[in-house]
Amino acid sequence: MGLDIRVPLGMIFLIIGGIMGVFGLVTHGDAALYAPSLGVDLNLTWGGVMFVFGMVMFYVGRRKKWQDDPVTPRPWERVGKGKARH
Repeated sequence: MGLDIRVPLGMIFLIIGGIMGVFGLVTHGDAALYAPSLGVDLNLTWGGVMFVFGMVMFYVGRRKKWQDDPVTPRPWERVGKGKARH
């Protein structure tokens, strides 16, 4: 089967991390939100961490799919105009 959990997991982290990061950017100077966390913008920080983690998971999942696909050759292994490379 071609189902790899890293692709949808990466997309979820990309979306949630992006939402958190944007919210952190919009509310960056709001003292009422960040007073309990000692002035640290946790939404921006963890949104960025989640976004980067999602990018890595999505990339690794897609790379694995490209490597395991027996039908579609890799872009650098495609035979062009009747010439086969050996």
